[in-house]
Amino acid sequence: MVDTVRVVVGILGALLVLGGLVGLMAGAWADGLWAAVTGGVILVAVVLERARYRPEAAERLAGPAGPGGGEATMPVAPFRPTDEVFIDPTSGHRLRVYLNPATGERRYFAE
Repeated sequence: MVDTVRVVVGILGALLVLGGLVGLMAGAWADGLWAAVTGGVILVAVVLERARYRPEAAERLAGPAGPGGGEATMPVAPFRPTDEVFIDPTSGHRLRVYLNPATGERRYFAE
């Protein structure tokens, strides 16, 4: 998610949680519980969401994504290409999986 959108959605989630808690204290159990749970789910989604097929380190650095949302440059050692190739349903790009045999980390690069 774009950082601005992530912040706005996070604020809306927090407001829903707070409004739900106020509703619960006021005795509106059904509405308060619904708002608090919905806001909590939104907050969890904002925290856990990241771009497709990118390692967490690349997400933190906010570097450019490659075609299909994968790596911008071909992964180098210790990553090795695998036989696993698939078509990303969103972008239509053909992505190859690269694997670090020591850690099991996978990276994706558009062919």
